[in-house]
Amino acid sequence: MKKIAVTELNSVFRAIAENADLFLPVKKSGQTDFCKWEEGDKVDLHKLKTTKSAKNAFFPQIQDLVKFQVSGKEITVEDPALPDKKQVIFGVKACDAASFDILDMAFTEDFPDTFYSARRENTTIVSLACNKPDEACFCKVYGIDASEPKGDVVSWIVGDTLYLQPITDKGNALVESLSDLLSDADEKDVSAVEEKKAEIKEIIDRLPYSHLNLKGFDGEHLMEKFNSEKWGELASACLGCGTCTFVCPTCQCYDIKDFKTNKGVRRFKCWDSCMYSDFTLTAGGQPRPTQMQRYRQRFMHKLVYFPSNHGGVYSCVGCGRCVQKCPQMLNIVKVIKVLGEKKDNE
Repeated sequence: MKKIAVTELNSVFRAIAENADLFLPVKKSGQTDFCKWEEGDKVDLHKLKTTKSAKNAFFPQIQDLVKFQVSGKEITVEDPALPDKKQVIFGVKACDAASFDILDMAFTEDFPDTFYSARRENTTIVSLACNKPDEACFCKVYGIDASEPKGDVVSWIVGDTLYLQPITDKGNALVESLSDLLSDADEKDVSAVEEKKAEIKEIIDRLPYSHLNLKGFDGEHLMEKFNSEKWGELASACLGCGTCTFVCPTCQCYDIKDFKTNKGVRRFKCWDSCMYSDFTLTAGGQPRPTQMQRYRQRFMHKLVYFPSNHGGVYSCVGCGRCVQKCPQMLNIVKVIKVLGEKKDNE
């Protein structure tokens, strides 16, 4: 295990940025999001949850796919090169780190997305334990440990010190490249980290949503959940604003558009939302014409369809962003409580 004073982290950021694109939680205009780091940026590693997740580093909001240049009867096709620059995402919390595995299932299985795969292969993840999880967090429900998140390097902030533990070959290579800036942790440091981990677990256990019951959200109960009369009441106040989908670290819906410019035609992929009335709209119409059907599709996918097709892995990591951002409080926690089975003490 290595360590460095939090006040000295800019030296680490500079060293990493010399050889890779560095993404950090940066505060701009009152919002903290993962952005490509530049000297002078206000880094906020203590921020529990960025407004959006770090998935933009792999699955950007806009991705150029191809460009067409038309001159008379001649058409020139320009393919964008696959991203090949190394990148490091530093300070990823446990929920967002777990979301990458879910995105991998969506974008690298069956029909791999070459742009996503190239970015993923070239990225090193430095995860950071959550010092103070809040009441909207429920990552424990999905077996995620906020005190010891997944990553190539796992880190903890204890007092004024950041501790780093490399886990993978990528992690070892990154930590080794920073050896001149880092110090070795001693037994006292390791004990301090263990105490911090125990403290985080204790907080998690006391949170109101940490013990939600997911029993019945599986393929065996698919039609039972799908046909529930409770969907109408749940979705009655939904605005279809799509906020839940854009702040969600595991949402993967996208559209492909062609845009004509004075320089030709640009074809690009962009984030979309299953909560929108024109999502999957075709010449034959809309397969889910009501907001209730669209609302049901979103949560059936996360809690039933996805785990049925991926060995029981839910397409939710309990980050709580939708709990905090939905203007109508129609989040996934409410769905679980209304459609799920009650525990004996509830």
